[in-house]
Amino acid sequence: MIKNKKARIKARLRKSKKDLKKNIKFFFDWIKGAEIVELKECTTEKDPVRPELDNEFRTSYGRKIYGVKYKNEIHAVMCFAFTNKIPKTVYELDLFSRDAFLQSATRDQNVGKIAIAYTVWSNKKGGGKLIVKEVFKKIKKSNHLNRLVTLSPLTDMARSFHLKNGAEEVQVNEETQNFEYKL
Repeated sequence: MIKNKKARIKARLRKSKKDLKKNIKFFFDWIKGAEIVELKECTTEKDPVRPELDNEFRTSYGRKIYGVKYKNEIHAVMCFAFTNKIPKTVYELDLFSRDAFLQSATRDQNVGKIAIAYTVWSNKKGGGKLIVKEVFKKIKKSNHLNRLVTLSPLTDMARSFHLKNGAEEVQVNEETQNFEYKL
């Protein structure tokens, strides 16, 4: 009886190791095969942070939506506004990005000096971290952006995510918190 138990345990361990190796291989295959793309729209109701913001908001006044694309599917999304000041609310985000856009249109310059990430989500393990890392690289290469700051909800999950991914806390506001990724 003891021999049978040991044999079953060993068999389960072998199967678990095999499954783990398969999952790790699949994870790295998807990460290697993924690409960052600019989107014209996203499925806003899937956004767990700001589903109330429609695609017109997300793409007007120089704002951008980026996605992680793998096998013709979008697995993570990150939305940006470009400002010259750090907003504390979505209302300020709207005002500051409109202002930066209108100023740049009249002066023939690029839009805003600060990239404000105001939402990020993923439906595939590793997608959130991947999109932050890749968009960070994109922004770092830009000629006109000098800061990458978030407008994050006041949650432990948002705080933990940004701190784990190398951001520093800038300020805690009444309804939001701001983290900065050093360029």
